[in-house]
Amino acid sequence: MAGEDNRLELKDVSHVYVNEKGASLAVEKLNLTVRRGEFVSLVGPSGCGKTTILSMLAGLFPPSGGQVLLAGAPVLGPSRLVGYMLQQDFLFPWRTIRDNAAIGLEITGGKTAAALKEVDRLLTELGLPGSGSKYPHELSGGMRQRVALARMLATNPEVMLLDEPFSALDLHIKLQLEDLVDETLKRLGKTAVLVTHDLAEAVAMSDRVIVLAANPGRIVKELVVPDAIRQATPMEARKLPGFQDVFDQLWAELNRAEGGGGHA
Repeated sequence: MAGEDNRLELKDVSHVYVNEKGASLAVEKLNLTVRRGEFVSLVGPSGCGKTTILSMLAGLFPPSGGQVLLAGAPVLGPSRLVGYMLQQDFLFPWRTIRDNAAIGLEITGGKTAAALKEVDRLLTELGLPGSGSKYPHELSGGMRQRVALARMLATNPEVMLLDEPFSALDLHIKLQLEDLVDETLKRLGKTAVLVTHDLAEAVAMSDRVIVLAANPGRIVKELVVPDAIRQATPMEARKLPGFQDVFDQLWAELNRAEGGGGHA
């Protein structure tokens, strides 16, 4: 078994998609360890395999080659130890907010009275007190994403996979949710992997940022975020003197990964 600090690992991971047009190598020979309690972001140009990586980490499909490990054990399929939060909230319109937040518990057979009380506590903690009996159409986009976060946390996963969960929101709501997610995951000691196109978000939220190049997807740079930025909230991190320097480094690395062009 891997040590407690080696919670999530990609070992020589490659993946090939096959369709009627032929085979396409999406990612090649990825090696990455995300330590327990660490927050890592993946950035890179379109086609670099960011969502493919998250899908393999979630156990949605196996890699064509190499291994995906969680706490030293191979990831062979979806697990309650891994939570997934997407850009769309995918709330069921006919279910109440409480029932939407509890759907993971329902699927895993853990929907007990005590678990539902915990769901209510989570909703209150995430800024939605008294909303359990409401329906999705009664909530704003930012509130709906809070429900999606509660749904992910309700099953108490070890690892959180975040696929651009804030990208569809207005800026001020996005910044509020970044702070909320950051504070919640740090307090609970969760491991997190974020896919984002927003370089400022990656710097503000992460312990490390992994830059990927495309065709095929591969890791070309790892950038360690300075302690002062890591210890601040995402909102406060953006105001720190060293933030722009880190952002500029990341911008330059992404431009190199794109072959010198494109946008961040």
